[in-house]
Amino acid sequence: MIKITVNGEEHSLDVSPEMPALWVLRDVLQLTGTKYSCGLGVCGSCSILVEGKAIRSCVTPISVLNNKEIVSIEGISEVNKTVQKAWEKLNVPQCGFCQPGQVISAVALLKEKPTPSDKDIDEGMSGNICRCGTYVRIRKAIHLAASMMDESDNKEAL
Repeated sequence: MIKITVNGEEHSLDVSPEMPALWVLRDVLQLTGTKYSCGLGVCGSCSILVEGKAIRSCVTPISVLNNKEIVSIEGISEVNKTVQKAWEKLNVPQCGFCQPGQVISAVALLKEKPTPSDKDIDEGMSGNICRCGTYVRIRKAIHLAASMMDESDNKEAL
């Protein structure tokens, strides 16, 4: 039995320990916001937060996440609404497919570096591929989210 907490809800799952976390989220828990793309952990579309760190769920066996806290894109507003607000304000998505992974990675980046430089953003987001090329808007949205958190003096719990 695998025990995980996803978006604040505890689950005891009778699944193969080798099943990728992505498929547990999508097929078992019906949380389909986390996307499957490359299946190799290189594009970032399947990113989720595990105890605050962004990981690639397509290559992570669910057994590695036993007794861990997971946040998928469906639960991200409970962790950081500011990133979502910045994304919306700047109309970041084009097709939108990669955006769940982009948002997850941006939240993890801002937790680690609350006022990132362009270089920090480029490095922190480098594992996320956007086939539409919205990288400039993504960078602007991360800067906006950081400034919104600074301005409000309300550092949300990332």
